[in-house]
Amino acid sequence: MKIKTFPLFLVIIFLIIFVIFYKGLNNSNIYTPETNLKKNIPYFKVKTFDSEKLIESDEIFKNDKFYLINIWASWCVPCRDEHPFLVDLNKKKGLEIVGLNYKDNKKNAKIFLDDLGNPYDIILMDQDGTISIEWGAYGVPETFLIYNKKIIKKVIGPLDSKKVFEINELVK
Repeated sequence: MKIKTFPLFLVIIFLIIFVIFYKGLNNSNIYTPETNLKKNIPYFKVKTFDSEKLIESDEIFKNDKFYLINIWASWCVPCRDEHPFLVDLNKKKGLEIVGLNYKDNKKNAKIFLDDLGNPYDIILMDQDGTISIEWGAYGVPETFLIYNKKIIKKVIGPLDSKKVFEINELVK
């Protein structure tokens, strides 16, 4: 009797383990961040790219105006891919584009902008990455659409024609 119960016990254990793993495979634990937010923009003080003058976020963002803040770096390959979309968005009336240069060498960033054009109305420097973290950025590039000092849309990754269309629809 002891010899016959051992294989049965072993089969039951393997079935239990199989069911646990099978359920685990069907349960998606992938975190997808919220991209449509209605959250206030963070307050910060930062140096500007051109003059290295210290400026506060309240001086940049005003009410009743749309802003697009784009976190970018010259070493970021997807930033290079999304740049033509930013140049096109800069032609849109009623939308001001703010660049946040992330952990970048200023000389390389200047070469990047000279080569591809400067779509930004103002560029801010985030040398240590703390401002990007306060915005809730996961990496570069990331883009935030702001209205009335509130984040109304977050784009993770490079802009493309579909994401630009969504931004244009919100700005209308």
